[in-house]
Formats: sequence, C-alpha cells, structure tokens
Amino acid sequence: MLAKTLCYALSGIDGIQITVECNLSGGLTAFELVGLPDMAVKEARERIKSALRNAGYEFPSDRLVINLAPADIKKESAAFDLPIAVDILACCKFINPEAIRDVAILGELSLDGLLRPIRGALPIAISARADGVKTLILPAANANEVMCVEGITILPAQNLWQVVSHLSGKTPIQPVKTKSYQELLGERTYPADFINVKGQSGAKRALAIAAAGGHNVLMVGAPGSGKTLMARCVPSILPDMTFEEALISTRIHSVAGSVPEKGLLTVRPFRAPHHTASQVSMVGGGIHAVPGEISKAHNGVLFLDELPEYRRDVLEALRQPMEDGFVTITRVSAQSTYPSEFMLICSMNKRRIRYDTAHFSMH
Repeated sequence: MLAKTLCYALSGIDGIQITVECNLSGGLTAFELVGLPDMAVKEARERIKSALRNAGYEFPSDRLVINLAPADIKKESAAFDLPIAVDILACCKFINPEAIRDVAILGELSLDGLLRPIRGALPIAISARADGVKTLILPAANANEVMCVEGITILPAQNLWQVVSHLSGKTPIQPVKTKSYQELLGERTYPADFINVKGQSGAKRALAIAAAGGHNVLMVGAPGSGKTLMARCVPSILPDMTFEEALISTRIHSVAGSVPEKGLLTVRPFRAPHHTASQVSMVGGGIHAVPGEISKAHNGVLFLDELPEYRRDVLEALRQPMEDGFVTITRVSAQSTYPSEFMLICSMNKRRIRYDTAHFSMH
C-alpha cells in the first residue's frame, strides 16, 4: 500500500516542497526512513509510534519505508512528524489516500498526539500558496502567524486525532480567519514610545531627523543620560511598515523561531545584542545557517550599546551587509541569503559632559 502527501522544508526564508511517500509491505517489522533526514527527522519514529498508540491507532507490524523526496535536499526539524504519521494511517486505511494527495501537512508530534508549533510557518504558507497548494494543515499554535496569508485554506489542528477526523470526513477543522493588514496595524502597541521621553529636545530632534532620512546615529553621553531609552523609542517614530516589509521581517523571525504571540510583526523590530555577542550571532551562521541579529533587525533598528566594548571582528563584519543590504551565509551543509537593511544606533559613555545631556552625530 502506497500513500503520498506534501510537506515543506526551509531554505533561508523560503519553503521547498517535499513529497512524503510511505509504502507498507509484507515482511519483518521495520521502519526505514530515507531521503537525507537529519537526526531530528530520524527520531520521528519513536514520537510517531507513541503518538499513534496514545491517539487510539495501532502501529502496523509490517515493513514501512518512508521516503522524503527529492532525496538530495537535507530534511531538518520535526515538522515531518505529522505528514509521516498521516501517511502511515493512510496506508493502514484509516484515511483515504486520495484525501491527502494535494494537501500540505506540517507539525511536530508529542508522545500523546498533541501538535507542537514549528519554525517557519509563515514562509511555508507563502511558498505553498505560490506552488498552487489549496489546503495547508499545521499546528494551532502557528495560527496567528499565518492569519494574514490569503489565497490558501489554512487549517489549525490541536492534535493528531483532529487531523485524522478531518481527513476522513468526520469532523472538519475550521480554517484560520484571515485579518487584513490594516486591522493588525490597529492592534499594535509599542514597547517604548517616543512621546513618553521628557526633555532632551536636542537629542530628540537629532533622532527624528535620523529616522526621517534613514541615517545611522552615534550617541555619546554620560551614563544615565537617556541614550538607551531614546534608542528603544526610535521604532515608534519610524514610518509604518508596508505589508511587504512586515511579511519579510516576520519570515525572518519565523525561521529563527522568534515570532511574537500576536503573529505578524506590525512594529519595526528593535534588536539590542549584548557587547559580548559573537560574529556568528551577529551576522548569522551555525550548522544550519540561521539568521543573525542584523537580519532580525531588518526594516528596523540595530542598537549597539557600549560600542567600544564590541569585538573588532564583530564590528568589521557589519560593513558589507550594511552596504549591500543583505548577507549570504555559507556553511558546509547549508547556504542562505538574508536581508539586512536596518538603522544602526550606537552609544558610548563620555563622563566629561553634563549628566543630563547627550551628544549625537549622524552618518
């Protein structure tokens, strides 16, 4: 018995369509998983077995072969748990194989069958829509993240039983209710608002000019003069993000696993890495070439407090991404390009000036 469904892997801030194939045949009990899976995908076997049994389904005792195609693309994360489990149930005739052939399914399974949120739900939903996929099933915890995506039916599921019940035609899952970008803008709140800054008229004027012209700023002042507070308030005076800018910024944070609970980013991001940050954490990298602070600050503000304390190699690494507006990260197992257009605000202490004032320069 053969069953197929669709899933997605991440490549940078884009989704790549993956076909999950399951073949159930006679022979000794086996569970073979092929298609270049990483360790998190290989460990899906034990999660799926426990989830199926705790959801009331018997795990087959025949030979199972799972193929993730195309085989030359590295498969990462636990988002393949749910499509593999659904394929197995289709092979066991709990689900009609035709009902899942054109449906994209993603989700990490708990041992009790509940669905955990996944990284990259928004870029996957956008890529699925571009590929012509009509229906996408994903964990309910990712619903807020994708509520702005129109043109595709997105079904939020709480657990494995709910997915099976929907695909078998018993209890349909209600699709995510989409919201317009203007509605989301009306619900936004700023963590720090420029209107609450008292005094500092010269400094506020300098920051307003910098925000209007997209200039970078260096603030020099005594400790406690308000440099950090005013830097945190800058996103509140920047122009509203367009819908396209909000999508790009949210896709970056989705891949990095740092999307807020409200979902789509409607406030320009503010990133303030500690001065001990490494070059990899600032620019991006690691085994899977994940985005760094400069990409998370895309369309927003990157704040470097205590500028002289940052390592020289970290500061030098900012030059090219700031000039090009993007950064390309190349590793042995991955290569990704992330946008990196941001307003840079730096601060440093100078104890010889008045305690209640700060000097500003724009570049």
